[in-house]
Amino acid sequence: MTFLNTNEETRKRKFKKCMSDTCSAKTLKKRLPILEWLPKYKTEFLIQDIIAGITVGLTAIPQGIAYAVVAGLPPEHGLYASLTSGIIYVFFGSCYNVTVGPTAILAAMTARYVSNYSPDFAILAAFLSGIMILVMGVLNLGFLVEFISMPVISGFTTAAALQIAASQLKSLFGLSGSSGDYFAESVYNFYNNITTAKLWEPVLGFGTMVMLILLQKMGQGCNRTDGFFKQMRWFISLSRNAVVVVVGMIIAYVLKVMMDAEPLNLIGDIGGGLPKFGWPPFTTVVGNETYSFTDMMNVLGPQSVALPLVAILESVAIAKAFADGATVDATQEMIALGLCNIIGSFGQSMPITGSFTRTALNHVSGVKTPAGGITKVLLITVALTSLTSTFYYIPKASLAGLIIIAMFSMLDYAILGRLWKNSKRELFVLVVTMIVCLFAGLEYGIVTGIILEAAMLLYKVARPPVDVSITKCQKADIMLVPLSDSVSYCAAEHVRRVVLKASLHTLSETLIIIDGTSLRNMDFTVASNLMSVVKDLEKKSRQILFMNFNSQLKNLCTDIDPKSEAKFVNALNAVELSDQLTKDV
Repeated sequence: MTFLNTNEETRKRKFKKCMSDTCSAKTLKKRLPILEWLPKYKTEFLIQDIIAGITVGLTAIPQGIAYAVVAGLPPEHGLYASLTSGIIYVFFGSCYNVTVGPTAILAAMTARYVSNYSPDFAILAAFLSGIMILVMGVLNLGFLVEFISMPVISGFTTAAALQIAASQLKSLFGLSGSSGDYFAESVYNFYNNITTAKLWEPVLGFGTMVMLILLQKMGQGCNRTDGFFKQMRWFISLSRNAVVVVVGMIIAYVLKVMMDAEPLNLIGDIGGGLPKFGWPPFTTVVGNETYSFTDMMNVLGPQSVALPLVAILESVAIAKAFADGATVDATQEMIALGLCNIIGSFGQSMPITGSFTRTALNHVSGVKTPAGGITKVLLITVALTSLTSTFYYIPKASLAGLIIIAMFSMLDYAILGRLWKNSKRELFVLVVTMIVCLFAGLEYGIVTGIILEAAMLLYKVARPPVDVSITKCQKADIMLVPLSDSVSYCAAEHVRRVVLKASLHTLSETLIIIDGTSLRNMDFTVASNLMSVVKDLEKKSRQILFMNFNSQLKNLCTDIDPKSEAKFVNALNAVELSDQLTKDV
């Protein structure tokens, strides 16, 4: 009875401690970071946060519109995504310089659900992705993303960049027909429809690309603390995305006035005002067909699980890249990202994650706290409420040029050379991931890469190197079989086969030694197989010993076969053991 009472008291103490830790002020500040940084806010931070917010906002507006177009959504949905996520991240984000919103990769992954159906599928995808990300954050399951290797990530992002760029060929050349849901289809459609190309679109599109490159070079060697003219060059260079869009709008408007027509394909009407807040669409109508929640889930399919995984991967990677050596709370970042998607879906948001481009802008602009995101949100609010009629004149060719230039930064050429020199196995994984992404779709590609990498990892575990060596001694030869530091059950039969096969090529008096000096871990299956090796060899009158097995592993084996205890010995090396046995004889 005393024992039961002690256990009950222990459980109560643990429960009280758990509840105390969960409800403590420290935990509250950790899970609601604004309570940590807001009381410490200084007035000198205000100007820097405002400048950073304006700089990021001037990029977020054209990029939001562009990525909504990539996803096949009405342009305003890209602005809705930056609006709602920007507000939520100010409260829950743990990294002061990270900005969240729509990104090229998530937009491309969302496009396949929108192009054949309706925007409601993108909003539902944001809601479901947010739920999954939030649950993974609460349960500390962020480590699952670590199973996606660098070659898989590189192959995926390279393919995504190529796919997004290929999808913009239609707008860049003013083609008719569909842009395609994946790279191969986009290239095929471009080839079939090239005869419908217009004049003004490629001129403006390629001009936009040249202007972006020149504006980027214009800001080199300049920063925020330089003199007035260098500061202006720095600011214009950082705001180059907004600059080229404004220039494109002016050209489109002038051409319309001069020609009394619209020679350029324009974005057209954008829904003005703030988003209408309400429940995410759990049912929708496409054409004349009503889709229930189950039908919508079937359309999204199991491959849509890739959306939240990629979102987590992007967000955590960006947070670590701009942490300046500080520890990143991956759990909090996942909670913040999950809430951004969930709450954003109530405001007609598409799936969002951390944006590398806008985070880099935020960082170099000298942002001091997450409050910089408030300025960005205010700027987007002004754009939605007052400037949507102006956005009518944004040429699709300008956005296409902007997106294509942005995709060049996602191409990782250097990793191909490094892998070719050092790891052709990983290069194979990268190439397979990229090919499947390009010809089947991004979701299938990343899943294929993960499965292929996992299969190779399992094969390596199942086939550990077992280097059998033969040492010549005066009395008898020694066959030494060293085991690695860890042998799992899937390698048990492999080790057994290696030992038995090697023993066939030795003389009957050869001493067989299984060297466990490096072995630290093995499971029951491995121990059982080693004991069966003993029986197999004893039937052939062969002598086998187990050298330098630690006590735990020895006990595991002797529990299976108590008679084998005498076969476990300790020695500095196999030759010493052989000499010792010879003396004993």
